[in-house]
Amino acid sequence: MTTIALFVLLFVFMFLGMPVAVALGLSSLLTIMAFGQDSLASLSLKLYETSEHFTLMAIPFFVLAGAFMTTGGVARRMIRFAIAAVGHLHGGLAIASVMACVLFAAVSGSSPATVVAVGSIVIAGMVRAGYTESFAAGVICNAGTLGILIPPSIVMVVYGAVTETSVGALFMAGVVPGLLLGLVLMTAIYLVARMRNMPRQPRASLGEVMTAGRDSIWGLLLIVIILGGIYGGIFTPTEAAAVAAVYAFAIAVFIYRDIGMKQVPEVLIDAAKVTIMLMFIIANALLFAHVLTTERIPQAIAEQIIAWNMSDWQFLIVVNILLLVAGAFMEPTGIILILAPILFPIAMQMGIDPVHLGVIMVVNLEIGMVTPPVGLNLFVTAGITRMSIGQVIRAAFPWLMLLVTYLVFITYVPAVSLWLPNLLS
Repeated sequence: MTTIALFVLLFVFMFLGMPVAVALGLSSLLTIMAFGQDSLASLSLKLYETSEHFTLMAIPFFVLAGAFMTTGGVARRMIRFAIAAVGHLHGGLAIASVMACVLFAAVSGSSPATVVAVGSIVIAGMVRAGYTESFAAGVICNAGTLGILIPPSIVMVVYGAVTETSVGALFMAGVVPGLLLGLVLMTAIYLVARMRNMPRQPRASLGEVMTAGRDSIWGLLLIVIILGGIYGGIFTPTEAAAVAAVYAFAIAVFIYRDIGMKQVPEVLIDAAKVTIMLMFIIANALLFAHVLTTERIPQAIAEQIIAWNMSDWQFLIVVNILLLVAGAFMEPTGIILILAPILFPIAMQMGIDPVHLGVIMVVNLEIGMVTPPVGLNLFVTAGITRMSIGQVIRAAFPWLMLLVTYLVFITYVPAVSLWLPNLLS
């Protein structure tokens, strides 16, 4: 009865148009008041405890680091380097755009930020170079999803906090799948470009490539500092996030000088707005997870699935279908916070590696970013290009099918996700 009440209230509130965070918190509150034993005072304490979780403290710092990187000229320098490196290939400008998304994803931690930073520059350039606007929009809309797979990823931080999985291991697990997905997209673009005889850029000299690489190196060093510091035992993921924020501020203000000191308060305010939004969702979703745990809902589901003698590969099919459906209607952080407490205990009983499960969930959520009706990358791309949502959906669809195929590969070849973490551990 408690389980039914909890989920019915949640979906009714969401159907009525409530924000996800409010729907999560209100459904949890009403369920506890009607069926639970907790007092309202204990609920307020629970909300406070969830917001001060040490791992979650990394989120404001990664958001701030991404804000400095996005506001500054880091994306422009990375795009210049990518064009110099691969622009001479068939479809070179589109391939360079994906390469730039891969590079910028490694410093932003956000999918929409990657689409905005890279897409606002390259889509218009691709159209001027002879590509169709639909092709350019579809490529960037999908390539931008790498922002939540390649570390540092805010979604991975949330998954690590909810499941108590090592964030450092999750970050390392995202490197190979992220680079491989970027390579898959670039290969597909090259093949399509060869068939359609798409335009090529003049080959850059070695000196031009070296100069462009030197200009972008300060931004690329951020990922080296984060992952090297974590796995070198110098600092924790949360401390790495703080170091990343300070480093991003230093290179944006003092090295690249794209931002003046007068603009710094604006960047801080923008980052604070995003942080408040995320932490409000997280606090309410963790309250929802608290109700699930208190009522032993995940354990009951796990026992039922085990009673059905479902194998691990069958369970992963269910996981993917569930996440793909959820991704079409909710944003990634909310999905992680609602479903991870349910799926994680089942996966552990079936012997599925928690890091591998985390990567599977993130790749699913990448697909959700470009799936209607509420795929955020679709709306961001539409805003950049002034195309209609329907046009962007049609443009993104062929590449979306490529992402779904890649999801199957990642799901059933765990070595892709686990090779690097296992090697370093």
